[in-house]
Amino acid sequence: MSTVPAEAAAVTPLSVTAVGAVTPAGLGLGAFSRALIAHEQGHADPTEIGEETLPPRPAQIVPGLADAVHTHIGRKGNRHLDRTTRLGLLACHLALKGLPGPVTPRTGVVLGTSTGSIRSSSEYSMETLRLERPYLVNPSLFPNTVMNCAAGQIAIRHGFKGVNATLAGGHLAGVQTLRYARNALRQGHADRLLAGGVEEFCSQSAWGWHRSGALEIDAAVGEGSAVLMVEPETTVRASGRHGLARILACETAFAGRRGLADALTVVIATALERSGKRADEVHAVSLGATGQTGLERIEQRAVTAALGGRVPQRVIRVKDTVGECFSAGGPLQMAGLLGVWQEQGAAPHETAIVTAVSREGQLGCVVVEADSLGG
Repeated sequence: MSTVPAEAAAVTPLSVTAVGAVTPAGLGLGAFSRALIAHEQGHADPTEIGEETLPPRPAQIVPGLADAVHTHIGRKGNRHLDRTTRLGLLACHLALKGLPGPVTPRTGVVLGTSTGSIRSSSEYSMETLRLERPYLVNPSLFPNTVMNCAAGQIAIRHGFKGVNATLAGGHLAGVQTLRYARNALRQGHADRLLAGGVEEFCSQSAWGWHRSGALEIDAAVGEGSAVLMVEPETTVRASGRHGLARILACETAFAGRRGLADALTVVIATALERSGKRADEVHAVSLGATGQTGLERIEQRAVTAALGGRVPQRVIRVKDTVGECFSAGGPLQMAGLLGVWQEQGAAPHETAIVTAVSREGQLGCVVVEADSLGG
């Protein structure tokens, strides 16, 4: 097995100052964390997404999404928004609502996704084939087919002038958005960033997951959105504020389809090294491969090996509650961890790892430390 590179350098921490989550368990971090602690599944009635034929597989759906958007954001300009954009808007609204102090224009957005709204793209493409002439397609539906539609809408509605980016990262989107946010803040492209991910439930993606064989037979397909407001820790401290948590390291790697467990073990060890943390200081893990055929055991084996043969006291499996959320999975893992810390309490400076692994061989690990949630 590979060893940790001796040259692994320390990184500048980010401070998480607010969290917004929209999940099948309900709106807000509280509803999400309570469901995780109770090992409850989220809302499982997909009828509100429309009259569609769905695969014979469990589904986890955000309940009453349209009504929630009307209540919290308003009705103006929402008529043609797709489900992806509504999920992202609502999660960002909840995060901003929980942020102490005003939001400056130099706030930015970094959002992870798969391909944006798969349903919008599929249906728009079908319309160009069904209608007599392609230019008769309703033009108001086209913006929803663009991958950065949700991030753009968030910035427009809040007047954000900071960097605005959308990353198609799949299962690694959570780690990648935090790495991107760290670099953007370091380069001065924004003062603070909403970093997270979004994934909608639709028949197209549900059938894709079902026929791929990538999920266990009883694993649900889900949806949701979670965003973290991240800022340079030096800025937060200088202003006399305290964050909810500290992002210490965000490591990624590629290992192909073989040797995933060994490679993930090295990624976790490297992340801990760059964080200045020992393996025996990790007391929580938020797993990302739950329900994925073959990968769940690989991830668990790597975590155990990286932590010296032990299992952390807290093991959080967000997908048992929200289902397979693909690009939103990593941000939901982060939000779930912070929510559990908030509900149950965390020891001062309690350290956790958030892991990610994809079937294609992409690997990631985020090291998180409890801040004002501690104690």
